[in-house]
Amino acid sequence: MKRTKTVRTFALASFLNDLGSDMIYPVWPLFVTTVLGGNMAVLGFIDGLGEAIVSISQAVSGYISDRIRRRKIFIWTGYLFGALSRLGYASSMLWQHLIPFKVLDRAGKIRSAPRDAMVADVSTNQDRGKNFGLLRAMDNLGAVSGISICILFFKILGYRPLFAIAAIPSLIGALLIIFGIKEKKPKGLKIYRGLKLRELDRNFKLFLLLSSFFALGSFSYSFLLIYAKEFGFKVTFVPLLYLIFTATASLFSLPFGRLSDKIGRKPTLMLSYIFRGGVCTSFILTQGYLAIILTFGLYGLHKGALDPVQRTFVSELAPTEYRASSLGGFQMITGLCALPASLIAGVLWEKVSIFMPFYFALGLTAISTVMLAFVNER
Repeated sequence: MKRTKTVRTFALASFLNDLGSDMIYPVWPLFVTTVLGGNMAVLGFIDGLGEAIVSISQAVSGYISDRIRRRKIFIWTGYLFGALSRLGYASSMLWQHLIPFKVLDRAGKIRSAPRDAMVADVSTNQDRGKNFGLLRAMDNLGAVSGISICILFFKILGYRPLFAIAAIPSLIGALLIIFGIKEKKPKGLKIYRGLKLRELDRNFKLFLLLSSFFALGSFSYSFLLIYAKEFGFKVTFVPLLYLIFTATASLFSLPFGRLSDKIGRKPTLMLSYIFRGGVCTSFILTQGYLAIILTFGLYGLHKGALDPVQRTFVSELAPTEYRASSLGGFQMITGLCALPASLIAGVLWEKVSIFMPFYFALGLTAISTVMLAFVNER
């Protein structure tokens, strides 16, 4: 019962945080490019920088969390960072002003590795995929709610008041963790010597390598939204496309997590890679309104399968006592690939063609899919 309460509390806090963040995300690329005057390369740089900060913050928090054997403080602090950053976005007058607040926002991901380690610890092999799927489903349900609020109130509020209001749910999430999660004090004194690369088995290393290739082609969702705008979708309809993607991911995260419990992590991840390849192919070959709408749904299937199952797979490939370090290290390495990913995509978009980022992503997705075939599950 206590384990179930822990997972559900985390799920509710995740819902609240994503409710706030996704009040912003549907109009974020438009805010950067039309209100503050940044071009696509600037958008790619800011988004990529954010993902790089995510990766570093998760690695650091995972390592320190294992070292001091504390998880909770990283989780509620991360939600607080998210709330403060949105107030910063609301006050920004130039795109350069966004950079420190983007860093603060994405540094809030210090919560992820410690939280995921706690979830993995209170789960079994029979329900770990389901529990990570529940977390991701609540993330995405919060996102759906946030997008809906954005769509309903954006015309009334405008960018800055909407961004300021978006800070409130994350603040509530921080309080929920502070008062709703009980963490046992570590017993005895244990020397933490740190995780060494040689202690990771071949499967973990190979999965880390292929995931890095995959991440290098996984540019920001902002490019998909701008793509839709370029092909005729009105600004007011763009958040609806984001809603389609997020709602699909929300609906399928838990089923894909459960599917991985039944058929294995690798087959389910393989399916997510195939979905990603389908997204790239569709954007290259078709530009009709209906095709673009359906492709956003396919992108939601990809994220619904990728996010919970990838975390589950890493937590099981990692040494048990170094789960937070392993999860954080994995996110650091793959996340560091996100900075060049979005930056490369922005340059290819500006200098070559609007389709070139999708060709680049499609090639790296194909390489990653072939490499995944050689990873063995535990």
